[in-house]
Order: sequence, then structure tokens, then C-alpha cells
Amino acid sequence: MKNQIISVGSQFPEFKKLAVVSMEKGNEFYEISSEDHKSAGKWLVMFWWPKDFTFVCPTEIAEFNKKAEDFEDRDAVLIGASTDSEFVHLAWRQNHDDLRGLKFPMLADTSKSLAEELGILEANEKVAYRVTYIVDPQGIVRWVAVNDLSVGRNVNEVIRILDALQTDELCPCNWQKGEATINA
Repeated sequence: MKNQIISVGSQFPEFKKLAVVSMEKGNEFYEISSEDHKSAGKWLVMFWWPKDFTFVCPTEIAEFNKKAEDFEDRDAVLIGASTDSEFVHLAWRQNHDDLRGLKFPMLADTSKSLAEELGILEANEKVAYRVTYIVDPQGIVRWVAVNDLSVGRNVNEVIRILDALQTDELCPCNWQKGEATINA
């Protein structure tokens, strides 16, 4: 039986995984968990890509990196993830100019247990779809977007949705931060 994608209103699964956090020898890896953002009272934005050393993925990772401060300013922890190992993540960072200075961790779901629990593994290759989750400080999924393997996501839209969710108000179509919300 195929897992259903964990969606809005669901509790985000608990996890504890190694991630690449640095290229400094001896400090490359750090264990991160689902409790980190909750204990800090922060939102979580976790985005998944299919494979390291591919073509669309680094364009997305680089764009999330350019916007890392925007997520930080919104009290959101940004985590990138794939089913590749921490060693593959590190090698990719060392060999790709756009990935050397990442300001967020690259989570390694080598066992594919988190991706499987999220229901985001592609059936044939068992790689993660391009999925983005926004999770509130209580660990509840507030937004999820799934892209086909061949189509990169829009990071500005992720930020717009995060802004809208953080108003805790009704936001109309195409709403942007600073615009009026709907009084019902």
C-alpha cells in the first residue's frame, strides 16, 4: 500500500537525522531533530529534492539560500532534505559553487524513513518528490506543495505563504505582506 502524503492539519513526524551544516573539517555534520524548531518556538520550512548532483535541484537550493535571511526574519528554521547521505551532501557542497556557502542544513534521510513517513517517495526510484512543508511552532503542517520531479518551485511563493499563515487572518488571493487581510 502506498503511503498518503502528510498534509495540512497533520502532525509533522518526529525525526532525528544527521545533516551537513558546514564545510569546516571536523564540524561538517550535526544531528537535527523535529524538536529543534518547536523548542525554539519557531516555524519550520522543510523542502525536499530528489537527488544530489542533478540539474534542477541546485537552482532551488541556491534560491532558498539567497532567501535564508528572509526565513530567519520570519522566525522560521529552514532545512533542505533528500534521501542522499550526509557524505554525498558534503561532496556536492564541496563541488558546486552555488552550494558552498549554504546557511541552512542539508538533512540526510539515508534510510528514507522520514520521506516514507511523509508519503513523498516517488514509486519507481524511491527518491523524494520536490515537496515543501511549512510547519507551525506546535509541529502542525500548515502548508504543503508537491512539484513533479522536473519542475522547480517558487521560493518567493513559499515566503508569501509563510507570511500569510503568520498573520493568522484571512488572506485573499495574491495577498502580499503589508496588504490588508479580510475582515469577516
